[in-house]
Amino acid sequence: MRNNELRGPTAIDTDIIPSDSEHVFEQEALYQEVMMRYHCAILEMRTKLEVLSKDLTVRYRRNPIEFIESRLKKPSSIARKLQHMGLEVTVENMTRHLSDIAGIRVLCAYIDDIYEIARMLARQKDVRIITVKDYIKSPKENGYRSYHLIVEIPVYFSDEVRPVRCEIQIRTIAMDFWATLDHDMQYKKQVEDAEEIMRELRECADIIHKTDEKMMRLRERIHRIDLEP
Repeated sequence: MRNNELRGPTAIDTDIIPSDSEHVFEQEALYQEVMMRYHCAILEMRTKLEVLSKDLTVRYRRNPIEFIESRLKKPSSIARKLQHMGLEVTVENMTRHLSDIAGIRVLCAYIDDIYEIARMLARQKDVRIITVKDYIKSPKENGYRSYHLIVEIPVYFSDEVRPVRCEIQIRTIAMDFWATLDHDMQYKKQVEDAEEIMRELRECADIIHKTDEKMMRLRERIHRIDLEP
């Protein structure tokens, strides 16, 4: 996920809307407005995370947040996901049935940092937790690990306040580089020895998780030494 200002894939494409011109313009205007709301939700959530990052850095001299990345889902991805769900591709269905149009990824150094950041967000009164999926304790079959939250936050516009949903993925840096390679693999149509590569990726996922756990234990030992009189 990279920071995605409202440039690039903001215009609705022919996969999203019917071909008659009047309806095209209606859907285009509505789509632009809806994507603006999701973009603003990203700005709100990034601000919350950046405030936490600054606070932890200044007060505790250790910041569990290494990187914050964000993106808006592309129109083609929105269309494919709705079609996969058996739904007509409309802006109304997009807002009603998809919760990951606005996405933020938080990268941490250690596994326990992931849960601490999640707890900090959950304590904020204007953050409503919709769903939690812990793929660290219960990884996917292919080895994918991450902590996913769907949250709803109020976004203040010029004439109203609207609740907007956003997906937050929190993972370690090691989990992220594994997920990047797995994502590349998923989108390759023809790969020689695909089954063997997937098997090795699964093995790498387990090795990475053990390394994450070992690094966390080593950090705890080092910190205990620092606390000794």
